[in-house]
Amino acid sequence: MFDLASRDIKYLSGVGPQRASVLNKELNIYSLHDLLYYFPYKYVDRSRIYYIHEIDGTMPYIQLKGEILGFETAGEGRQRRLIAHFSDGTGVVDLIWFQGIKYLIGKYKVHQEYIVFGKPSVFNGRINIAHPDIDPASELKLSAMGLQPYYNTTEKMKRSSLNSHAMEKMMKNIVRQLNEPLAETLSPALLAEHHLMPLTDALLNIHFPVSPDALRKAEYRLKFEELFYVQLNILRYAKDRQRKYRGYVFEKIGETFNGFYSRNLPFELTNAQKRVLKEIRRDLGSGKQMNRLLQGDVGSGKTLVALMSMLIALDNGYQACMMAPTEILANQHYETIRELLYGMDVRVELLTGSIKGKRREAILSGLLTGDVQILIGTHAVIEDTVNFASLGLVVIDEQHRFGVAQRARLWAKSVQPPHILVMTATPIPRTLAMTLYGDLDVSVIDELPPGRKPIATIHQFDSHRVSLYRSVRKQIDEGCQVYIVYPLIKESEKIDLKNLEEGYLHICEEFPDCKVCKVHGKMKPAEKDAQMQLFVSGEAQIMVATTVIEVGVNVPNASVMIIENAERFGLSQLHQLRGRVGRGADQSYCILVTGYKLAEDTRKRLEIMVRTNDGFEIAEADLKLRGPGDLEGTQQSGIAFDLKIADIARDGQLLQYVREVAQAIVDKDPNASLPENEILWRQLKALRKTNVNWAAIS
Repeated sequence: MFDLASRDIKYLSGVGPQRASVLNKELNIYSLHDLLYYFPYKYVDRSRIYYIHEIDGTMPYIQLKGEILGFETAGEGRQRRLIAHFSDGTGVVDLIWFQGIKYLIGKYKVHQEYIVFGKPSVFNGRINIAHPDIDPASELKLSAMGLQPYYNTTEKMKRSSLNSHAMEKMMKNIVRQLNEPLAETLSPALLAEHHLMPLTDALLNIHFPVSPDALRKAEYRLKFEELFYVQLNILRYAKDRQRKYRGYVFEKIGETFNGFYSRNLPFELTNAQKRVLKEIRRDLGSGKQMNRLLQGDVGSGKTLVALMSMLIALDNGYQACMMAPTEILANQHYETIRELLYGMDVRVELLTGSIKGKRREAILSGLLTGDVQILIGTHAVIEDTVNFASLGLVVIDEQHRFGVAQRARLWAKSVQPPHILVMTATPIPRTLAMTLYGDLDVSVIDELPPGRKPIATIHQFDSHRVSLYRSVRKQIDEGCQVYIVYPLIKESEKIDLKNLEEGYLHICEEFPDCKVCKVHGKMKPAEKDAQMQLFVSGEAQIMVATTVIEVGVNVPNASVMIIENAERFGLSQLHQLRGRVGRGADQSYCILVTGYKLAEDTRKRLEIMVRTNDGFEIAEADLKLRGPGDLEGTQQSGIAFDLKIADIARDGQLLQYVREVAQAIVDKDPNASLPENEILWRQLKALRKTNVNWAAIS
């Protein structure tokens, strides 16, 4: 059997050591297998020739057949360009080159028939094609051309003349070597049941499709396989863990929970909160270890649900702990929970990096004796010095800040792993949640508590500042506070910080009678905390900041959020920022400020923001507009984003479908021992080896 994985790329004809080293560095391609799995990003139909009089500047790639009438050069120095006038008898277009002119002079002959291929555009009323592909007409057989693949290449590759064309040639060389079918990676049963194209045919047709229909079938087969193994891996992993770890059984709902429910509950629970609590109670009493992701928009009452879950642990004689990503947030959770438990005999303590000395000692010994029943803290709670008498439930707030390794350390704190509840205010589309947190059960709080008014979102152009500041002043006079947020993006960090500093001075001038504080990521933690505190305490009326305003910081008085250069933020980010206001009973506003010139997808983003407050709708739209790679915090999960062909945003339906297929296999073959699935388990093992992080999804 021809083993592609063991054949080094440099021995393929047309590659050699130098090109091989570029492919290694730029695309991580080392073997023939890696190259064959580098798929085209688009196809162009080269079976048709256009006439020049048919074309305009809006068309995609086209092909023309004709001759060069003459050459001229224009411009000096860096502006120099070579122009060829090309005609097919129905009109004339200009072929233009800006680079490599000296190599081109003399390469193409006048009055000889060529086929030209490229993308037409219009400049000064003339149609031109920049850097076209040119081939002698005698060499090209149109029928053989059909759908031509196009491959993504980097700048460095282009410098080593590894453009899309060169990639295509290399693919042809591999395909020539495939004299026998490749080893199949899916079981015969799956291929038959889901009408999937055999692997070898799929790989040939993904690079060189014989027809649009064959291309569609090849794509479907390869996407199916990719998503199937992602899901099989997650589900197998979750099954193994279920078998390995028993969960503590919380049988009773006792005095602490009931007392809180009858006396301390500040308002009636929403139906969504009741539903989620039922799901959690069911998990806690099942004997399985709970791993649940609780999603809910900012202000939906997740903290209350988390607290009531912790009280169930206390009723069963266990401790609970809650972790937040920053000190400010941990402090807020501590204050909120103490307030909610007022008058109850429950010992709650706060443990952060800044709590030292005797106070720290007292908390640590209280944990060991079991006197401290609920511990709230930052990551400091998973340090080795912190040990519990009987930790039964852990709540993790804002999961995306909290990596896999840290969760594993938590489990080691107790004889059996505690139940885990992960909370996030970043709504994750269902398809993504299935991939990232496939081993977590998902609960959603999808309604806001009574009395919360939805935030009004307005898009304003920056030329209307005078009226904007007027309305801000009115809000401040009524005793409200205001956030003004500037973008901070790594590539343009210096300019961004300068804009923030200038913005800060400008705001101080505009509002001389207000106290203005500023926060950005380059400040020292102590300085940042001090500035945050000014705002949280109400001493400062305006806060000028980059996106570091902490997730979840609760300032009930803040009712206006102004986002400068809103076009530079992603949807999820805008939604997160908007959630910083609207914590109190007053009407709150989010104002998105941009210039007039906006790209089409930016305009779409802003329209979605103005139209809806629904985090899930926004997350779905964000996923479609930006793709999954940018979604906050997904990088650390190391999963699914090595997808070569499937796209979580576009292939959501297929993902759900293959999940069911994978689930049925795991249920039927929990020990991975049935002979008909041997191929599948073998392939999964091989994939786990190559994609290092696959098992670390928990």
